[in-house]
Amino acid sequence: MIDIKLIRQNPDAVKEGMRAKGVPVTIVDEVLKLDVELISKRQFEEELRAKLNINTPVTEEIRNSMVEVKQKLKSAKEAREECETRFGELLHQIPNLPFDSVPFGLNESDNVEVRKHGEIRNFSFTPKNHLELGSELGIVNFDDGAKVSGSQFYYLDGDGALLEYALTQFGIKKLLDRGFTPSITPDLARSRFYLGTGYMPKGNEAQTYEIDGEDLGLIATAEVTLAGRHADKILSASDLPLKYAGVSHCFRREAGAHGKYSKGLYRVHQFTKLEMFVFAHPNESKAIHDDLLRIEEEIWQDLGIPYRVLEMCTGDLGAMAAKKYDIEAWMPGRAEYGEVTSTSNCTDYQARNLNIRFKDSDGKMAFVHMLNGTAIAISRALIAVIENYQNADGSITVPNALQQYMHGKQLIQAKTKCLEI
Repeated sequence: MIDIKLIRQNPDAVKEGMRAKGVPVTIVDEVLKLDVELISKRQFEEELRAKLNINTPVTEEIRNSMVEVKQKLKSAKEAREECETRFGELLHQIPNLPFDSVPFGLNESDNVEVRKHGEIRNFSFTPKNHLELGSELGIVNFDDGAKVSGSQFYYLDGDGALLEYALTQFGIKKLLDRGFTPSITPDLARSRFYLGTGYMPKGNEAQTYEIDGEDLGLIATAEVTLAGRHADKILSASDLPLKYAGVSHCFRREAGAHGKYSKGLYRVHQFTKLEMFVFAHPNESKAIHDDLLRIEEEIWQDLGIPYRVLEMCTGDLGAMAAKKYDIEAWMPGRAEYGEVTSTSNCTDYQARNLNIRFKDSDGKMAFVHMLNGTAIAISRALIAVIENYQNADGSITVPNALQQYMHGKQLIQAKTKCLEI
């Protein structure tokens, strides 16, 4: 959530940032009104408590007066708690403010292309999409996934499974070399942590599968569990930045995911992801964000797949991010670029939700900045690899960067069936 002090001191700047993100600004005035009301209610409650802390002998008259004060205190406490709840609900509706450098725009059509990298392959044959290739090679099976779990679930078999493991190991090696600590996280989290990182179980952008009868939800990304592990902690400035490479399954409802890309691996309910997550000193977060983008680009350069970098405009940032980049890889099966990574600087917005602070060498306390970035979302990486490295005979060449993790295998091809005699 945003710092209430910023709203008190410069409400116009807050409103300007909200307008840029397309959020109604009337909430600011409501928050300020409730802020004044809440301060007053807290003061009144403290005054009543002070009346109960008397050192004089208790007479019958004083005893009767104290009973009356206790009744008033009970009512005051209830009124204050009700005001706090409403105040918190409204404060959480105010998004993180975009950096001044973020391009203004209303939606994804206003995102800005920063650069392109790599040459798009000119096929000497008509390229197939990953669904056709995966089915013919027996490495991706949506039919069995639908039978067992429902639509948008799938099996990876044989070289398909090996390719997932290869991508994961390749990514982990890359991040180990950059000082990240590998972590395999839980796939479930309490509501405080998926709500605190911005993954809502309800509404138009709902992603989270909730566990009925329990305060648990399936995570949409390891961002949730990596952020939550340091909730309510005070970190040392000397330990920053803390850099994690989190491996987890990711579960997304993808409600309303219809259209020409709803079939196949682009939008699925479950996939594996290697996530970069950093707890940073506020003075370092912008530089670290640039570094996360560099790592993402290195991964796609090493895989030899053409991509482009987009900077998200203000209207496509989401509530948590102050600045965000996406990488879109070339996908021959759809003859266009498709999103494969994103990286966001969420400044201290999530840290305030989860109460994660650090202590400087001078003893001063402040909230950390929290950043996230996709190293490899396996399902979408599979699309890019399978489609870009396909051959005329339907086989797939294994990228050089992955061959060592595929036991030296250079080619994925259909298994030959023995003739029965």
